[in-house]
Amino acid sequence: MTLLGGAAASSALRLRPAHAQPPAKVRRLGVLSQGPARAHPTPVFQEFRQALRELGWLEGQNLAIEWRFSEGSAEPLARLAAELVGLSVDLIVASPTAPALAAKQATGTIPVVFIHVADPVEAGIVANLSRPGANVTGLSSMATDLSGKRLELLKEVLPGAARVAVLWNRPSRGAALVLRELELAGRQLGLELKDIGVSDPGELKEAVQSAARARVAAVMVIDDPVIASYQPQIVPLADEAALPIFSLYSEYVEGGGLMAYGPSLPEIYRRGAIYVDRILRGARPSDLPVEQPAIFELAINLRTAKALGLDLAPTLIARATRVVE
Repeated sequence: MTLLGGAAASSALRLRPAHAQPPAKVRRLGVLSQGPARAHPTPVFQEFRQALRELGWLEGQNLAIEWRFSEGSAEPLARLAAELVGLSVDLIVASPTAPALAAKQATGTIPVVFIHVADPVEAGIVANLSRPGANVTGLSSMATDLSGKRLELLKEVLPGAARVAVLWNRPSRGAALVLRELELAGRQLGLELKDIGVSDPGELKEAVQSAARARVAAVMVIDDPVIASYQPQIVPLADEAALPIFSLYSEYVEGGGLMAYGPSLPEIYRRGAIYVDRILRGARPSDLPVEQPAIFELAINLRTAKALGLDLAPTLIARATRVVE
């Protein structure tokens, strides 16, 4: 997958060969995540670390990483960001929206690279994609912009759908922005959305059961690191209720969800490593435009479709970039 920057092609940001070693000095990287520590390292952060290794940044040799997790809550983020600033890290990586805001508010001097942010301009993280300014830049997932397209695909698969449940992480500011865009798109498509947002994994069972009682046609997942960590619980609950899952990233499809449309999340995190590399080598965050995905994946799980009794159009399957059979 090729990704383009907000204002210019990112060919200049390709991975360097591993033999292009960074300076021998140990650099300290702080990572601020809203996800749970129990899920660490997630597949996307494994990709991030692998990309850093390919760029010559080796933990225990010339790189040390300080990890901070807020366990799904937004409340500890300001304190955790302040801890990283107090450690005098060379750079802070923040994912997704709420951690990025916390990092920005904690420091005006330490470079901040955000990853997996739905809409960095709307969230107030940067004023402009092409010229982010100050000490903050990073990568957007464009989750808000894709809301309408995801609902259109849902209607294509389930043309008779009138009501759709939306499962999201309530403490996530980015997810709240995506929910708003889904509501706007839903009205245009004649879809009623049922909010089944959760603040704790203990609420998942009742959330999905309430969706089933409301006779929704499907569950639309707003993917963030917290909701991603709940996948092993959400998919069986949806299966039990015979509810198809539509998501933004293909990870849910590989785990049993029906369909996903969006950018490659592992690739976004790999691109984040490139931004970290550039800044640790001397680039200024203000000179690196916020990067947006340019190519998107349509993933379909045919096993799930068959189990749900759905007959997907061959033309839809032909458009898919990833098919689970």
